[in-house]
Amino acid sequence: MRRWLSLTPFDAVLLLMVLIWGANYSVVKSAIREIPPQAFNALRMGVASAVFLAALLATGLPRIARSDWARLAVLGTVGHFIYQVCFMGGLARTTASNSALIIGCSPVAVSIASALAGHERVPRSQWAGVLLSIFGVYLVVGTGAEFGGSSLVGDLLTLCAVGCWAVYTVGSRPLLARYSPLAVTGVTMIFGTMLYGPASASQLAQVRWAAVPAWAWIATVLSAVLALNVAYLIWYTSVQRIGNVRTSSYSNLIPVVAIAVATVALGEAVTAGKLAGAGAILLGVATTRMAARRHAAEPPAEE
Repeated sequence: MRRWLSLTPFDAVLLLMVLIWGANYSVVKSAIREIPPQAFNALRMGVASAVFLAALLATGLPRIARSDWARLAVLGTVGHFIYQVCFMGGLARTTASNSALIIGCSPVAVSIASALAGHERVPRSQWAGVLLSIFGVYLVVGTGAEFGGSSLVGDLLTLCAVGCWAVYTVGSRPLLARYSPLAVTGVTMIFGTMLYGPASASQLAQVRWAAVPAWAWIATVLSAVLALNVAYLIWYTSVQRIGNVRTSSYSNLIPVVAIAVATVALGEAVTAGKLAGAGAILLGVATTRMAARRHAAEPPAEE
């Protein structure tokens, strides 16, 4: 058991990703009070695309097969354009609790998509870990969530974002066997931004840029570089190295970090339910990790 639970340097990198995305939740919620949601997102996607393009030029542009351009364009459309429209639109129309709870279902969506695509066989013990983490997410943020009513549109948009994320994660796996995470993430981000910018033109035109405070500009740049550049690279490096299901299990830790940051920065109360949920999430991630290692250690079945 000690071997299965021991953390590696790569686990530390994944935890850094969790910290970035967890803290980014509060950053985005604060920034969109000053800049309309889609305009804010268009700005940060533009910054992230510029950083990715500079990195690709510095490291050498990848030689992408003609047949793979269409797949990259589709993934950029689904994983960056449609996902971001749904996520930001949902966040603006529903409560933070609803949004975090629904996004917390991503590991289940990724596991189902991975199994359907035949990329990974998901053993029952690994499903148990995923579901335990989802229950923990519910304890952390779901007990205060109210579905339907005025937030129904936001809830449905966020659910669509979860589906897009699952398709993007699983759909990128064959490309990651041929290209680097930087190439796949950078090219798809650029494709998505090319669509997102024109779609956000009306909100961009309405912003009084001179009235935007300096901290909101700083938040936009930090959110772009950390949440869209650094964290995305970590995510797809992990998908390439350890697979879809085990990587997605770490996303269940994000609500825990998000609530911890909100507690320190905004003074939100920590309840017993939230502490119990955090424990369930951690146990679920550990269970998923142990199941993945146990499955990897099993000898292949004889045919």
